[in-house]
Amino acid sequence: MNTVTHTTTAIAVRAIEPEVVRGLLRIDDAGNPPRLLTDDEGGAPLRCCLRRIRPGERVALVSYAPLRRWARETGAQPGPYDEVGPVFIHAEPCEGPGGTGYPPELAGGRRVFRAYSAAGGILGGRLFESGAIPDPGAAERVVAEMLADPEVALVHARALEYGCFTFEVRRG
Repeated sequence: MNTVTHTTTAIAVRAIEPEVVRGLLRIDDAGNPPRLLTDDEGGAPLRCCLRRIRPGERVALVSYAPLRRWARETGAQPGPYDEVGPVFIHAEPCEGPGGTGYPPELAGGRRVFRAYSAAGGILGGRLFESGAIPDPGAAERVVAEMLADPEVALVHARALEYGCFTFEVRRG
């Protein structure tokens, strides 16, 4: 993957779509019913609205295949990259995120940004560490640099420690 740093690329951060959330609340991408729970501590990221779980909030833990629907939409063939992993979503459908920029509540910590080609293969990745004061703009710039490469079709943000899918980013 060639990184282009002189071009500014608009980005659009995408949560799991509401209609997909509704389906996952019936049966997840691994063929299982959701695990419903009340999170007493909170803090984990919700992939439906791109914010953290509030203490006492009712959520569902489901298996999700982040490339699967994109591949159907575009004709990509991700093959072995069509992985399935755990994500938290609201137990009832929510209104989704408040915008398409980098979600402020998820700007802290460490992320891996993984780039995918239009064919569905991994092109590379970048480690991002937010520093002491989370800066959504800094994370947006890194993802925009990745998407400035014409070979990159989309980028997934993942939690570094667990490897879990957090959200998708496309050109805006």
